[in-house]
Amino acid sequence: MDYPLETRRHSAAHVMAAAIKRLFPDAKFGVGPVIEHGFYYDVDLGRSVTPEDLKTIAHEMKKLVAENPSFEREELSIDEAITRFTSLHQPYKVELLNDLKMRGTTKVSAEVAHDVDVADVSHVSLYKTGDFVDLCRGPHVAEAKDIGAYKLTRTAGVYWRGKEANPQMQRIYGLCFATKEDLAAHEAMLVEAEKRDHKKLGKELGLFVFSDLVGSGLPLWTPRGTMLRVLLDEFVWSLRKEKGYERVTIPHITKKDLYVKSGHWAKFSEELFKITTREGHEFAMKPMNCPHHTQIFASEPRSYRDMPQRFAETTMVYRDEQSGELAGLTRVRAITQDDAHVFCRKTQIEQEVFAVWDIIDRFYSTFGFDLKVRLSLHDPDKFEKYLGTPEIWKKAEDQLRSVIVKRGKEYVEGIGEAAMYGPKIDFMGVDSIGRKHQVATIQLDFNMPEGFDLDCVNEQGEKERIVMIHCAIMGSIERFLAVLIEHYAGAFPLWLAPTQISVLPVADRHIEFARTLAAELRSQNLRVIVDEAAESVGKKIREAEKMKYPRMLVVGDKEASGEALTVRIYGEKDQRTMTKEDFLRQTLEEVKEKR
Repeated sequence: MDYPLETRRHSAAHVMAAAIKRLFPDAKFGVGPVIEHGFYYDVDLGRSVTPEDLKTIAHEMKKLVAENPSFEREELSIDEAITRFTSLHQPYKVELLNDLKMRGTTKVSAEVAHDVDVADVSHVSLYKTGDFVDLCRGPHVAEAKDIGAYKLTRTAGVYWRGKEANPQMQRIYGLCFATKEDLAAHEAMLVEAEKRDHKKLGKELGLFVFSDLVGSGLPLWTPRGTMLRVLLDEFVWSLRKEKGYERVTIPHITKKDLYVKSGHWAKFSEELFKITTREGHEFAMKPMNCPHHTQIFASEPRSYRDMPQRFAETTMVYRDEQSGELAGLTRVRAITQDDAHVFCRKTQIEQEVFAVWDIIDRFYSTFGFDLKVRLSLHDPDKFEKYLGTPEIWKKAEDQLRSVIVKRGKEYVEGIGEAAMYGPKIDFMGVDSIGRKHQVATIQLDFNMPEGFDLDCVNEQGEKERIVMIHCAIMGSIERFLAVLIEHYAGAFPLWLAPTQISVLPVADRHIEFARTLAAELRSQNLRVIVDEAAESVGKKIREAEKMKYPRMLVVGDKEASGEALTVRIYGEKDQRTMTKEDFLRQTLEEVKEKR
């Protein structure tokens, strides 16, 4: 039978857990969901999982698959399930069941929602695989051999349910695909991805550093890395400026009151960096900018003639992420957002969304990303996560769906992927080695204008409730740069490279000419260095290649005497000979066109 990948991966997690149960009879199990490309299971062995443990578990999984146990379903009442897992000495499962019993359908936690069918909380389903019994809503494959091709990959320490006060567990990850060929192809991609790892390349290319004295998740950007950030931000601003945006600036902290009113304090208080002043006032470092921008809009009366108002700002926000979840630039505590908020009338939604979409298309086509569209909707089974009413959400979601259809784009819908205040259009980009990344987003917000009472005066002289559009092109500049570094393997295009040209004098007598040439090129706003090291020209070329400079100019006697320049282009084996005028013209044209 051709099972969906999600079903295979979920079943593989159970087979792995069954193998762990055989090897470690006293193991306590948490949750084992499907993730992109595979699965994981959180398990408490009373100690860390070693590399040898991982090999042993993989070997036991192989034995279990050969035995080919079936997946047997059983339905029980919640109380019966609590009794069963209590007898099995599985306290984490008992906790999830008690959580379900106490909270009911409207307050089901994420862990419970994974394991049970929240449409009916009076009964739960269990699945038995070999000697392993799990709380699970299914579905599963029929027999263990149907899970496909799999491989265990790594482990990580995590806190139960993501809270530091809870016990620490071991998260064991695995890959799972339908065939061995698909698994092999994915592993080949992972090998290439490791070569492109932005953490490794960021250090080798001198783009950013981390310091224990500063703290985890707080990157420090070097001059070269800062140049990348500035160039990208200037590009986004140039596109926004064409669409009528204006820059604003807000502080990095705020009184608690602002986030209480916006709803963020109630729903995100655990992620806030909180500050108490000497007078006892509570402040927080801002985790997002939208509540501040509402206060700029609300600072004066607005007529329909003033609409829309488009505010843009590139600024840092701060989120108190758990240390174990921090990862290079992809998960940090200081996040730079190229943020913007449009305050407009309901009749202006379509034109404003299309304007942002135009910016997104122009920006990402520059990097060769083929964008796919996802309409991210709320999860009606977990409405407590969101602001507003079901009626407001339906109106906003229907509006965005209509805009996508009118744009003529294919899209998928993502239940539960909305922001807390509104649905969004998420853009998914595929990089040069086939990995999918969520990049830009357009979010439609009917709720925050209600909370902050944001109006304009319409043609009849009456107050009219406005709407907000939240739009980030790069989103997090840190995360986008991680994607971009790996997309290009650190070899940035000429327009974006921190150093565009390296001038390599053959001998000391050519240094003066190299300096003069570099100065001439810098006068055209090109970023140029001269390698004056007392090394052979061959070593200078190798160093320039290592740093992935797009252009290298080797200057010796002939070049210094006025003859054509010797040009080396990164990635090309053969060097070229060009006049200085042709080189400058071609280089400036390529930079201007962002090729």
